[in-house]
Amino acid sequence: MSDIVIRHVEASDADALRQINAHHDVYHSTLQIPHPSMDMWHERVMRKPGRRQLVACIDSNVVGHLVLDVMENPRRSHVATFGIGIAADVQNQGVGSALMREMINLCDNWLRIERIELTVFTDNATGIALYRKFGFEIEGTGKQFALRDGEYVDAYYMARVKPH
Repeated sequence: MSDIVIRHVEASDADALRQINAHHDVYHSTLQIPHPSMDMWHERVMRKPGRRQLVACIDSNVVGHLVLDVMENPRRSHVATFGIGIAADVQNQGVGSALMREMINLCDNWLRIERIELTVFTDNATGIALYRKFGFEIEGTGKQFALRDGEYVDAYYMARVKPH
């Protein structure tokens, strides 16, 4: 496999992101819904205050996406949340780790983020293992957190506090 290159999202990435998130194995593990529209993805890649978006590329093809949102409330401006999606055909090949490494670098060294939070479905063992690898800990469980395939599913609340 070629090297994984991480960069900030560009407007031209919208179609690749739509295709990644249209795959059942991807939207099944995220809060995305089936059949994402191009208009929605064009809007999502637009710059917004407090939002950073990274993409992972292999041979110039976008294969992963991470969205980092820094809290706007001044009392929580040291906190960010994120979501991540990896193309189904490259899962478990280091793409998620590459995105996580760069996100943590941005948070720890450039954005003054002390705490990174996320939610992950309790049955997403691969995602949970990835987050634990980068120092995230389970802090609680949200019962019936989201509707997925016609059933409510639980999610873990996880967080990483910057080590000092």
